[in-house]
Amino acid sequence: MPDTSQNDGVIVRRASGVLFATLNIPATRNALAPEVVAALAAAVEQAELDPEVRALVLRGAGGIFSAGGNVGNFQARLQADASQEDPVATRNRQFGYFMERLSVLPVPVIAAVDGAAMGGGMGLACAADIVLATRGARFALSETTLGIIAAQIAPFVVQRLGAVATRRLGLTGERVSGQSAVAIGLVDQLAEDSAELDALIAEWLTRIGRCGPQANRVFKTLVGRCGQEPVVPLLDEASRLFAQCMRREGAEGVAAFREKRDAGWVARFDADTVRAAQAVA
Repeated sequence: MPDTSQNDGVIVRRASGVLFATLNIPATRNALAPEVVAALAAAVEQAELDPEVRALVLRGAGGIFSAGGNVGNFQARLQADASQEDPVATRNRQFGYFMERLSVLPVPVIAAVDGAAMGGGMGLACAADIVLATRGARFALSETTLGIIAAQIAPFVVQRLGAVATRRLGLTGERVSGQSAVAIGLVDQLAEDSAELDALIAEWLTRIGRCGPQANRVFKTLVGRCGQEPVVPLLDEASRLFAQCMRREGAEGVAAFREKRDAGWVARFDADTVRAAQAVA
């Protein structure tokens, strides 16, 4: 059985080096209340610090990914004492800190979307490396329909979709189907239903499982630096990183290639393993 923990509506299970973090707050449609974000942040930290973790899978239980921010908390924040620091701005920025950490997590992140991914829920998906969804999934930047804005997720949506598509979605509150989400680059691959989504997650985890875990961490971090740093010194650093990888996992990878065998780190997944890791009691 996978190792399991549950904290503030987030079920975290570990199976074959993969962390599965499943939102399970049916009363709020998996809304991203502060305690839920804190629990997700703990899962991200676990994946970041544990070198044995190879990937993180985000999913929502109950046929919904996430309804986004917890609207029920908004009024309380407006009524809080803002004499020293605006509590609305402070709480909003705290979600942004989490989004920053999620986006730079050095292991592959898969968002598996079944049902609605609204507002912050869509933001979670945009911060992932691979987005899988069912045909019945729905995405929206719905904040402006409430008279507010998609503030902390905006950079990650733009990074995923580009400014033109982000403006269109944010200025209209348009709901995007799973099929349309593929067309605009939000979703990488579509499943017919939840059962097929389990199989699709297993396929992508098996692809990730063919790659050296530490090489993946180094590569993802390097890609995150591209466009942020001058090219020449970055390439100098990349050559040193290449040499380090060659002397570590690279020796086993090259030997496995020559000997026509699996490298020692190869892991395979099936739909049953994925389903068990995301099961809700």
